[in-house]
Amino acid sequence: MPLDAGAGRLVACLGVLIAALALASLAIGPAPIPPWLAAKALVSDQGSASIIVREIRLPRMLLAILIGGTLGITGAALQGLLRNPLADASVFGAPQAAALGAVLVLYFGFAGALSFVLPLAAILGALISIGLVVAIAGREGGTVVLVLAGLAIGSLAGAATSLAISLSPNPFAITEIVFWLLGSLEDRSMAHVVLSAPFLVLACALLLGTGPALRALTLGEEAAASLGVNVGRTRLVVVAASALGAGASVAVAGAIGFVGLIAPHLVRPLVAHDPARTLVPSALAGAALLLAADCAVRLIPSGVEVRIGVLTALLGVPVFLWIIARRRGELVGAVA
Repeated sequence: MPLDAGAGRLVACLGVLIAALALASLAIGPAPIPPWLAAKALVSDQGSASIIVREIRLPRMLLAILIGGTLGITGAALQGLLRNPLADASVFGAPQAAALGAVLVLYFGFAGALSFVLPLAAILGALISIGLVVAIAGREGGTVVLVLAGLAIGSLAGAATSLAISLSPNPFAITEIVFWLLGSLEDRSMAHVVLSAPFLVLACALLLGTGPALRALTLGEEAAASLGVNVGRTRLVVVAASALGAGASVAVAGAIGFVGLIAPHLVRPLVAHDPARTLVPSALAGAALLLAADCAVRLIPSGVEVRIGVLTALLGVPVFLWIIARRRGELVGAVA
């Protein structure tokens, strides 16, 4: 989707912000490295600095960009599809089901928290959830039916996760599960990037292709259909891509909330509230938000690193409530 001059400037500004935050992410940590040395260590051998930058900080920086971008564009696409500014991937149960898949692997001892079986199980859980939602709703099911089915699947997955935690006989496994569910980019490697990146990139590519259809849907489903938009296909692509992105995100970083809700709200007024032109800026805003949060958790003085999912929730809830207070009339109209 071509961007006009205003949206182009916004994308350029967000790109510069992401580059600055990415460099900060490489420099910040228990062993601080000057930004110029971090950049140099990334492309040439600088001894221990290169080891720290390439093997420890580069993977979490790349994951923050990929996951934040996926969460941002997912939130924008779902809000455009449902014409509801409060929508995100959790509406369809994908994050909850992804968490359940990973928790079951940990609960039954099939793999440790850093095993490759864990991400695969989370992705499989998200895909199963979207398959169940689509099967329950049927090919002709409307948006309301999809939302109700997704909420049911998500509630069931959340309850099953809580049951697994409560019944676990191993207190160490409980600690591992709970801390993983809080969300973190700590101790991630390039293997996690390689494993999750194809799913995240595919989800973003699918969602980018729905821009024109989302713009037409602002007129209503009947009007969009009269303009030649295949509403059922658009709905399926957006929901499936959102589930895929959410599953891959939860798989390697645990539960990270509010990025997908807030990022579209930050950029939407700057692109004239056009759903099609909101997608790319939302992805960039999401990447910037998660990069900033990942830098912040390493700067907070603490005996152990604060989980990034906890920080995004603590910061996201007040910001989101402020957005709701400012736009109460619009939100009431959208939900009604």
